[in-house]
Amino acid sequence: MQHYIRPSQPPEQLSNLTSSPFSPRFPSLSLIARTTMFFSKASCDPPFEEHYKSLLRNSIMQCSQAQVHEVVGECELPVIDLSGLRSSDEEKRHACVAAIAKASSEWGFFQVLSHGISTELLGEMRREQTKLFEMPFEKKVTSGLLNNSYRWGTPTAASLDQFSWSEAFHVPLEKILEEDGGNGEFNSHRVVMRKLAGAMSELARMLAGVLAENLGYPGDFFTENCSKRTCFLRLNRYPPCPFSPETYGLMPHTDSDFLTILHQDEVGGLQLRKDFKWVAVWPNPDALIVNIGDLFQAWSNDIYKSAEHKVMANGRVERYSIAYFLCPSYESTIGSYREPSLYKKFTFGEFRKQVQKDVEKTGHKVGLSRFLI
Repeated sequence: MQHYIRPSQPPEQLSNLTSSPFSPRFPSLSLIARTTMFFSKASCDPPFEEHYKSLLRNSIMQCSQAQVHEVVGECELPVIDLSGLRSSDEEKRHACVAAIAKASSEWGFFQVLSHGISTELLGEMRREQTKLFEMPFEKKVTSGLLNNSYRWGTPTAASLDQFSWSEAFHVPLEKILEEDGGNGEFNSHRVVMRKLAGAMSELARMLAGVLAENLGYPGDFFTENCSKRTCFLRLNRYPPCPFSPETYGLMPHTDSDFLTILHQDEVGGLQLRKDFKWVAVWPNPDALIVNIGDLFQAWSNDIYKSAEHKVMANGRVERYSIAYFLCPSYESTIGSYREPSLYKKFTFGEFRKQVQKDVEKTGHKVGLSRFLI
């Protein structure tokens, strides 16, 4: 296992520098001139500049001299070879389990190799994902594709720091199995999604089992309550953002699940909060990223950490990622693996409702602190 943080300039394709009128390349332009340049030139799919014009314009005026989202360096997350879990050598298996538990406690994020999901399947999904997002915006919005799972922007945003410059298909696993009406135009997407969802689900359940066993519980302690109705596969696209290099592709948050499996492309933009500082995650084409969610943090009494993370938009190139979310049924009660507990018991449904309520009221997720004793 290896990991480090390096305060170096990222390579060109990972940089968040843009040719936007709001970048340092235009220091002599007045604020009004830069604002006019953006709105006269901006044209993108989805039509963020049309639907969120007032929010974006007001944010430019208010935040042109605001604090930059400082990133202290890049990090290579802990890298764990999962072949150790399948080894007949008990010492190698224990070492792998210990590495997973350590990364979950110290980082809340880690990368896995030998994860069992082929590069061919991931490549096939990327091609299908690209075709989905290349469809005209109106068709994505109105066709009912993948059971009306299309999302874009942030309808509740009242300011730029509550806004995400991205679009996604957020699909419950049970919906992947259902056929769309009509001529089966999207059947090829479903076939590939079904394969990937099955593979990611198997990996997520294995890792959840390892983390449960590490704290003295059976490996199926969580996964027996995780259903296809509440586990999700999310296909993300982050379009080039000509607006500002400080725009979120996905605003800072923690994940409301047990754990997440992520496959990202080579563009970069993912950042996580480590030791109260933001660090950029260096893309590793051979690895999948795993991160701990709020439910695992609550159940483990804060032994495992649900780390805050975000995605920064890129000014020149689009970014793609695929995420799998391991979630229990809405009726499942989340307690603590030992007493005294740091958190009140709550159901997954109650947790989701509280998150939605906070987002609607404040524009931000509050999360686990709402349930502290």
